[in-house]
Amino acid sequence: MSSKKPDASSRHSTAADTTAAVDAFMSTLDAPRKAQVQALREAILAVDPSIDEGIKWNAPSFRTQEYFATFNLRGKQGPMLILHLGAKARDLPEGGIRIEDPAGLLKWLGKDRAQVVFADASDVHARIPALQAILRQWIRCA
Repeated sequence: MSSKKPDASSRHSTAADTTAAVDAFMSTLDAPRKAQVQALREAILAVDPSIDEGIKWNAPSFRTQEYFATFNLRGKQGPMLILHLGAKARDLPEGGIRIEDPAGLLKWLGKDRAQVVFADASDVHARIPALQAILRQWIRCA
């Protein structure tokens, strides 16, 4: 995982905004899809060296300047990742952000939020390249 430490001048400089916090969270996670969440975590961090992680909303979350993705671990489906543009509302173009999604991974929840749901472990591994392509676009918008 990333060994980056939060910049003390950053908005994200609490103990929860660290890889150590995510490691601790994952060590106690008792979920049937823990291995899938870990595989997705590693894939997300591999997208860009500027991505850091932390715990937001009681789940692993990912950020560059602002948090842009958060796991939803309470769903009955497979692992779910919510893509967003941080906690604050923003002025966006009329149609929202534009993300090319040829694999059809995104289910739009609003003009600035989408979810990606994975069915099982094989689905996670098969769709990681498409997810990483989406995340490269998403973090440019975040």
